[in-house]
Amino acid sequence: MPKTIAFTKMHGCGNCYIYVDTTRYPLACPERAAVLWSDVHTGIGSDGLILIGKDASGNFTMRIFNADGSEGRMCGNGARCVGKFIYDKRLSDATEIDLHTLSGVKHLSLHVDADTDTVDRVTVDMGVPELAVASQCATPDGSLLSQPVTAVDGKEYVGTFVSMGNPHFVVFVDDAERINLPVVGPTLEHVVVFPERCNIEFVSVCPNGTLRMRVWERGSGITMACGTGACATAVAACLTGHAGRHCRVMMDGGTLEIRWSESDGHIYMEGPATTVCEGSMPYEE
Repeated sequence: MPKTIAFTKMHGCGNCYIYVDTTRYPLACPERAAVLWSDVHTGIGSDGLILIGKDASGNFTMRIFNADGSEGRMCGNGARCVGKFIYDKRLSDATEIDLHTLSGVKHLSLHVDADTDTVDRVTVDMGVPELAVASQCATPDGSLLSQPVTAVDGKEYVGTFVSMGNPHFVVFVDDAERINLPVVGPTLEHVVVFPERCNIEFVSVCPNGTLRMRVWERGSGITMACGTGACATAVAACLTGHAGRHCRVMMDGGTLEIRWSESDGHIYMEGPATTVCEGSMPYEE
């Protein structure tokens, strides 16, 4: 017999997920729920499903499932929304939270609106970016720095590989708006040099120095924003001379502030977190 699961739909810069507190509503098959609930026509409509839980030591955890049911390792926009969920739902009154993910522990600093006592922005310590990961980039040294990759349709794109726990290939172009992303995105996501598939970012530099980024996410397709993608874009821009260590990344759904610290090598991402709606859905295991 189906049971009823309470959910909260949230977004960070338009990157929307369905959030479930698994300490109250455990899901035996989140992969299936992600596919069903993400459907915009017959479900709730989202880029995927994020489960908020606790481990045996009482630490908050986050698991991410894409719209196709595949499990992701990290989601920056999702992490910000998890921080808001935890505070606004009074799961904790702390404004500094360590969030355990498949790509390691991410520290969240919550910015609380004094008038509403709710979180409106979150800074996430995204950790140290990796530029050589053999399991994600099948080149001799596991890296790509302004190097060509041949897409499955035979076209060549010059870009830079950056891992933020999940793999990204960042391509700088004159005008990101002119890229036919629904066509080009999957031709790069599935190339053999990316054995785990890859998130693809096309980026152009605006006259004011802001980085305009459009993203094709593995497992989800085009999304309004991608937090790890914005971080990867900032790293690639710094490495290739397109930006300094502190920059703004503008996506379809909003803008993130990204800082690559010289002192500890960590990436710090700051941006909004917004609740869209709450409700309940039937769930049958």
